Amino acid sequence: MSERRILAQSTTLARHLVAGRAAVILLLTAVGVVAAFAFAPDSLVPAEPARRIVRELSMPLLAPVSQAAGYWREERIQRGDTLGSVLSRLGIDDVAAQNFLRNDARARPLYQLKPGKAVRVQADDNGRLLALSYLAQGGDLLSVKRAGDGFSAESVPPAFATRLQLRSGEIQSSLFAAADAVGLPDAVTMQLAEIFSGEVDFLHDLRRGDRFAVVYEMHELGGQSVGAGRIVAAEFVNKGNIYRAFSWQAPDGSDGYYAQDGKSLRKAFMRSPLEFTRITSGFSLARFHPFLQTWRAHKGVDFAAPTGTPVHATGDGKVATAGRQNGYGNVVILQHNGAFSTVYAHLSRFAAGMKPGARVAQGDVIGYVGQTGWATGPHLHYEFRVNNEQRNPMTIALPTAQPLPAAALAGYLERVSALGAQLALGHGVTLAGSE
Repeated sequence: MSERRILAQSTTLARHLVAGRAAVILLLTAVGVVAAFAFAPDSLVPAEPARRIVRELSMPLLAPVSQAAGYWREERIQRGDTLGSVLSRLGIDDVAAQNFLRNDARARPLYQLKPGKAVRVQADDNGRLLALSYLAQGGDLLSVKRAGDGFSAESVPPAFATRLQLRSGEIQSSLFAAADAVGLPDAVTMQLAEIFSGEVDFLHDLRRGDRFAVVYEMHELGGQSVGAGRIVAAEFVNKGNIYRAFSWQAPDGSDGYYAQDGKSLRKAFMRSPLEFTRITSGFSLARFHPFLQTWRAHKGVDFAAPTGTPVHATGDGKVATAGRQNGYGNVVILQHNGAFSTVYAHLSRFAAGMKPGARVAQGDVIGYVGQTGWATGPHLHYEFRVNNEQRNPMTIALPTAQPLPAAALAGYLERVSALGAQLALGHGVTLAGSE
């Protein structure tokens, strides 16, 4: 009996303890909640009842859009386009404007539409022409504007924006193939070959794996590219030899290309008087003459080219002879500084102004390839003479032009440092050209 009484008492005590613990927990929880809310006492204040407020707001005054302001649109000329078809695609529905463009002599350049070029017009919402601009074939910008009930037109030199562009490539077959593969304009490719013509024979010296990098000007008008300018910096790697060229303009306006140390890259003479041709007969002391049908010395170089191909002076000089001479046919002989002279034979005709005493600059056109004299086909016979004695123009060491003056060297080297960094970006070239 005593054991049962003790067990009952224990059970009763346990129940009191559990109830007490529960009360303590509830008390502590309540205290904790109050303590938590104590960090933000304002939250215990009853919130203000929400109310909906509606107010009338006046709209700001807006300036009316002038229809005369119009908008600009641009359309690229397609093959077979007429001016009418281009204007129609541009949304121009203006009989007066079309009559003006058709009849006014100052708007004639619009009838020499070249595919790929852009015509820009400004029109209002009714399709009336307000203004038109077009870069004509001659390079001038044609501008047409509405003036009251009529129109005015003028052609002026455009204000180009110029930016620098970098292209690089690797030779796999030819310079032009590699240049085309990386999008280098033909005009820039020709400049590249001319700049390094004193160091690299682009007819015979090119090797697979040769590389180039070019920084050149690109002219823009209205955000559109309209043509390439001149090369600013260039690098050509030929058979492992690295050649670099940088443009420099002197205070007197004269300019040229120089190596990294300021030495002129312009030789006093170019290797070849023709651009991109081939040698059919080299300098030799014993050659079977195709016209005379006998063995004799050939103290010059024959370049094959179609009749009418321009022939360039290989150096600055004065015309000593411009006329017809026996086997030479039509020939120009230039006298250069010192003991040097050059001969250009078998010409079909002479360039304007070719007469004894006339001054010519390196690169000037002096005549055109032909087949006059002792020639079995159209080609240029070229001789390089020292003290009137023929030397091989393909192997003789050509004299160079004068280097930069000392006063200009510091400014030049500073410019070269910046341009050299841009050329370095072209070292990771993409393969270009084809077999």
